Amino acid sequence: MTGLTEPARLPFLGLSFDDIDPAAAHQWILAHAGDRPFRFVVTPNVDHMVRLHRDADPALWEIYRGADLLLCDSRILAALARRSGIELPVVAGSDLTALLLGQPLPDGLRIALIGGDAGQRRWLEAAQPGIRIDQFEPPMQLRRKPEAQLATAEFIEAHQPDITLFTVGAPQSEIVAHLVKQRGMAGGVALCVGASLEFLTGEKRRAPRWMQQLSLEWAFRLGSEPRRLWRRYLVEGPAIFAIWWRWRRQRD
Repeated sequence: MTGLTEPARLPFLGLSFDDIDPAAAHQWILAHAGDRPFRFVVTPNVDHMVRLHRDADPALWEIYRGADLLLCDSRILAALARRSGIELPVVAGSDLTALLLGQPLPDGLRIALIGGDAGQRRWLEAAQPGIRIDQFEPPMQLRRKPEAQLATAEFIEAHQPDITLFTVGAPQSEIVAHLVKQRGMAGGVALCVGASLEFLTGEKRRAPRWMQQLSLEWAFRLGSEPRRLWRRYLVEGPAIFAIWWRWRRQRD
């Protein structure tokens, strides 16, 4: 990476997170936009880590470990890491997306929007009038249909974006990003941004900063979408403490 130092990696819960702050992550993305080979960024949070350990899918572990930039998107994960003597910087995917899109990108830069809706595209066009946007709505059941994953990868290869924004959720975003990297026919940087654009467009509200700083963003999101998120936060999420405890015992 020209002019930038590759960050050190910090092993935690089976992944190696990059020791990098939001500003440096932003510069890393800009430095590689349009470059070859294709690179992708993932931002695991508690939900991602619980799924990885629960499903124990070697292919999914390989996908996350194959990311070119792996950032911690959870203050809860960072707090557990700190209890283990690891200072894990928090780089929330929503903050990183806002940082990237909140200032003018170079004129002529090409963005591929994978997923999203017409409102998100219009917001991008208004926020970044000098860029070109190509949008693709993947076929249904993207995670379970290899042909749908291939169609998405081929769209990226055909349009050769400098930056790709995946809004189709985890782990399907990471699965397709890994496929594009393995095929080796595209360039640029992909970000698996989840609901980040929905926060920027106002479709969803993000927790106030004080709740984020107190590791209570999950509670705000649960209150905002209880029917959709109750199981994630109240049933599945707490498993992270047992996962951490087992990892710490094995490590010691």
